[in-house]
Amino acid sequence: MSIVPHMPRGARFTIGTRIENKFLDLLELTYISYFTEKDKKSEKLSECILTLDTLKFLISVAWEGKVISNRHCEEISIKLEEVGKMFGGWKKNLNPY
Repeated sequence: MSIVPHMPRGARFTIGTRIENKFLDLLELTYISYFTEKDKKSEKLSECILTLDTLKFLISVAWEGKVISNRHCEEISIKLEEVGKMFGGWKKNLNPY
């Protein structure tokens, strides 16, 4: 969320807002997934993974549109990949087969 203030003003209130909202949605879904009943956790984790993929897409669109710098894109991409691995491990732990 620290990249949005560095965006040009026009992009800050369009794609920047979408990116911030997706980050907040992801945090909310992760919290909900953690406290969801075991039989419904897999479904909630799938929602988390979908939201994460959407966030990655928005970041790549912002980068391709030269709205965010290469450095910001690289920093956030590394962190998002790590989060994706965590979600994948969590989901695999729930469904070992």
